[in-house]
Amino acid sequence: MMEARAQARFVRIAPRKARAVVDLIRKKDLDEALGILRYTPNRAARVVAKVVQSAAANAENNLELNRGGLYVDRIFVDEGPTYKRVQPRARGRRFMIRKRTSHITVIVKERKEV
Repeated sequence: MMEARAQARFVRIAPRKARAVVDLIRKKDLDEALGILRYTPNRAARVVAKVVQSAAANAENNLELNRGGLYVDRIFVDEGPTYKRVQPRARGRRFMIRKRTSHITVIVKERKEV
C-alpha cells in the first residue's frame, strides 16, 4: 500500500494545543479533514492544514495517487526543542518561560475500493 507523508518540524506551537486539532481529523477523508481544519478557530489548525495539503501534494505528484481517494491515515505531533526565556520577578528572582515547539507528521493513503 502506497503512502505519502509530510512533516513540519520546529513549529512554534505547543504540542498539547496541536494535538487537540490533530485528533479532529485522524482517519478522515482528505477533503473532509481540510474542511474541518478550515473552520477550526485554533492557530494550530492553519499549520496542520498546510502539512495535510503538502502530504496530499506529495501523494499526487510523487506517487501519482488519485486525490479523491486519499484519507489521513496517521497524523501525530511530537515535541520539539523548548526555547527557554527568563522573565524577571519580584525580589530579584527569575521565572522561566518555556516556548514549546512541535514536529507535526501527516501520512495519507489511498482508500481501497470495495
